[in-house]
Amino acid sequence: MTALAALILSASAGSGATTISTLGIFAGLTLAAHLAVRRWAPSADPVLLPCVVLLNGLGLVLIDRLDHENPLENGAQSSDAAHQLIWTGIGIVLFAGVLLVVRDHTRPAEYGYTCGLAGLGALLIPALLPAQYSEVNGGKSWILLHGFSIQPGEFAKVLLLIFVASFLVANRELFTTAGHQFLGMTFPRLRDLGPLLLVTAMSLLVLMYEKNLGFSLLVFGTVLAMIYIATDRVSWLVIGFSMFAVGATIAYMAFPHVRVRVEVWQDPFATYYTSGYQISQALFGMATGGLLGTGIGAGRPQEVPFAKTDFIISTIGEELGLIGLAAVISVFAILTVRGFVAALATRDAFGKLLGGGLAFSIGWQLFVVVGGVTKLIPLTGLTTPFMSYGGSSLLANYIIVALLIRISHDARTAPPPPAPRPPVAIAEAQTQHVSRRWLGKAQ
Repeated sequence: MTALAALILSASAGSGATTISTLGIFAGLTLAAHLAVRRWAPSADPVLLPCVVLLNGLGLVLIDRLDHENPLENGAQSSDAAHQLIWTGIGIVLFAGVLLVVRDHTRPAEYGYTCGLAGLGALLIPALLPAQYSEVNGGKSWILLHGFSIQPGEFAKVLLLIFVASFLVANRELFTTAGHQFLGMTFPRLRDLGPLLLVTAMSLLVLMYEKNLGFSLLVFGTVLAMIYIATDRVSWLVIGFSMFAVGATIAYMAFPHVRVRVEVWQDPFATYYTSGYQISQALFGMATGGLLGTGIGAGRPQEVPFAKTDFIISTIGEELGLIGLAAVISVFAILTVRGFVAALATRDAFGKLLGGGLAFSIGWQLFVVVGGVTKLIPLTGLTTPFMSYGGSSLLANYIIVALLIRISHDARTAPPPPAPRPPVAIAEAQTQHVSRRWLGKAQ
């Protein structure tokens, strides 16, 4: 009912026949995703897919609404909504493919190191390419070929999380028992962290070189959360926050664009006509929306640069108001919590860590995005999962949801552990007489 209400609200935006046809195609794609779940994961949590459909559908409507406000140079209407619909179809195909191929959520653990190397390779490709084939808005994190663009880091995120989960499961005893005592906390030995530190450090260094610091924060925070889930040690949080403080200081001193973002975060109105224009317009728009919003099609979210991608949250805040924005955040919260529930319900350590890491990555990314748009934290440039315009993010997030659905299905269909056999009274136990002669022969 919630998804249907969102579709009805979206259809009333007045975008015409194009919006209606887009929603019709999207409804067909949604049905295909539902049938894929019913076919290959029928016992999965029934809440996960509807949350994704609601977010994706609302994002499509807002992108289509912004298309009408931002015509192309020749006067034709922008077709970003049509492109997003195509990416949605590809994402649902990948979603169904993951459910079909990954019949057991523990199978990826067998390829943990392979996934780690593949993830590093995916991150390295844009860094090695010339700027004309990899750079967009100053960041080298894309592959650009003849009108086709993709961001391999989005898929590297999933591969790296599989590696981290498999590595932590294989070395869990070293992380939880061995270590050095300091200030009442147990710190791990450096030699036990070798592969994990190597992969994480290389990933962050590559992302910093590509000026993709928002994605670095996403990967670092998710890996730290997975380590804490695996070990339940506060010392890991101390190590993580200390590393973050050092890394943030180095980034502030080494990268001019980081210093600019910190200055804009401190006072965006001081540089309103230059670097602070984007965040200032976003704050003005959300203030205009107020509690109930201006209504879809009645606001001016197109005044915010990158309103379809990095700042789609400000579009929601302006046209749907604080109530609408809170509802969207609540849907993300439900999706994240149900992902954690699926992870906790599974009986194997790999499923718990992978499911927890995937669910945390969705919630953590939303926090970073909303925090940047509302000036709670410095802006990072991440996109809102399932809602922002962009194919790479949409495809990767559909893969994440497919893995969560697989974990949820396996957790609900796994056979219960065998009940312990009741003790047998000595008087009723079977006995056998053994002669001394037989014992002598056995010796």
